[in-house]
Amino acid sequence: MHRLLLLGCLWLLAAPPASSIFQRPTGTPAPLRLQYLLEPLHPTVHTQRGATATLPCVLRALPHNYRVKWSKVEPANYRENIIIITNGLYHKNYGPLSPRVRLRHSHRYDASLTITNVALEDEGRYRCQLVNGLEDESISLTLHLEGVVFPYQPSNGRYRFNYHEAKRACEQQDSRLATYQQLYKAWTEGLDWCNAGWILDGTVHYPIINSREPCGGRLLLPGVRTYGARDKQKDRFDAFCFTSALQGQVYFIRGHLNFKEAGQACRNHGAAIAKVGQLYSAWKFSQLDRCDGGWLADGSVRYPITTPRERCGGLPDPGVRSFGFPSKEMRTYGTYCFVG
Repeated sequence: MHRLLLLGCLWLLAAPPASSIFQRPTGTPAPLRLQYLLEPLHPTVHTQRGATATLPCVLRALPHNYRVKWSKVEPANYRENIIIITNGLYHKNYGPLSPRVRLRHSHRYDASLTITNVALEDEGRYRCQLVNGLEDESISLTLHLEGVVFPYQPSNGRYRFNYHEAKRACEQQDSRLATYQQLYKAWTEGLDWCNAGWILDGTVHYPIINSREPCGGRLLLPGVRTYGARDKQKDRFDAFCFTSALQGQVYFIRGHLNFKEAGQACRNHGAAIAKVGQLYSAWKFSQLDRCDGGWLADGSVRYPITTPRERCGGLPDPGVRSFGFPSKEMRTYGTYCFVG
């Protein structure tokens, strides 16, 4: 008994700090080769909102008295939240993912995790851990949602959101605050925006393709510029939101409508006035292309262009163009509606 306690203490003393679990310092020995878990062929699983995705975790042998624990590392706070635990015969689900997760269990060695009706917040890093006394081992996988990042600011101008307001604003527009990886990918695909905005981990950035004086100067190289972590209560910026595929359709109703009439026109068709994230999603995934400005749920007027042309704003790149937030009494525009 004393010997076991001593071994346990020695193991704790030799264990790496939490920060090195996922990143091994240069020059340290390679981790032990997996004995029971198979390395996944593809550590990143690509999916879209509303789909069913499976994260693979397969055992090559079944040790005695083992458990498999699935958990998710939350990008906003880096906490690891348990999703499901199984001993091969029984399992228990935990947390908000509980109603939408199950073990695939296509054979006795299969502990893969299946997520149904994938949501925006499901994107991130997952861990499948074999718990087997001193022989614990784990693999990490990433669930990646195909989507689009868009900058967002309210009707009263730029730099109005603290972190919590930015998070809520994205959610109100059928999206969520983007992760750094999502913002970086959007930059590589051409996102060029001079206003700084919050992202999910509480840091502030802005992506620049074309260096220019109002955006840090011409001498700075293109890239995702950063302000680092800011005070989530006091500091105020715009937001970078992320959305994925729609479970529904966005369409345009032509007319000369004020904002109230626009909402009613959608309801007359059994639909709702579209949100900003829904319009971006329809532009990205359904190639919605219209030269007509239309009201959206936040009171802004926008239109989606997939094939740039001179008469539709004249800009050379595809995108969702904006007329800003005109007076809601104006009868100049049609409306974009969403039906699920």
